[in-house]
Amino acid sequence: MTAFDATTGLDRVDYAPEPAVGGLVSKRIIVGYGFWIFLLSDIVMFSTFFATYAVLVGQTAGGPSGRELFDLRNTGIQTGCLLLSSFACGLASIGAQSHRGSWFYGAIAATFILGAAFVGLEAREFAGLVARGAGPTRSAFLSAFFTLVGCHGLHVTAGLLWLLTMMAQVFAKGYRADILRRMLCFSLFWHALDIIWVGLFTVVYLMGVAT
Repeated sequence: MTAFDATTGLDRVDYAPEPAVGGLVSKRIIVGYGFWIFLLSDIVMFSTFFATYAVLVGQTAGGPSGRELFDLRNTGIQTGCLLLSSFACGLASIGAQSHRGSWFYGAIAATFILGAAFVGLEAREFAGLVARGAGPTRSAFLSAFFTLVGCHGLHVTAGLLWLLTMMAQVFAKGYRADILRRMLCFSLFWHALDIIWVGLFTVVYLMGVAT
């Protein structure tokens, strides 16, 4: 569009701002920013639980310690399941971005199966500890242990439910931009749980057996 500029005596060209793209990008940035705040708040919460566990790890009240209770073979299998599920989740994200249904559904199903195996093994470990009289009320150490590890397990369980809703949304609505944003947020959440578990496995299980 041109208009006469009385100041310069020349025609002025007015350029209209670019439409649409800015709206979508800004929404993506807002969603991403908000989700990063959520993840950081979760990390702060887990940091508090880690600090509490570090203070109370020696407070066994005459009961069993981690060296007597922990089974590294079981937790090693758990670790393998969660790490492989994170890899499968990455493949599912690639499949969603490229709109490849078989790739997405296959990888997301593998993520669910491996995550469910992780939760099942953790539930079996907790049941075994309670059956041996090493429940969360036995000592301050076990209270801190069940709180820290159990909170992570609850996050994985919530992630599995979120994963099922993502599968249903992709099936019903396809690979829309808002669905892909939610898939990205889920991937960040799942990978964050992996990172937390690596720290948890090292601090709680490996150091617990070594001391």
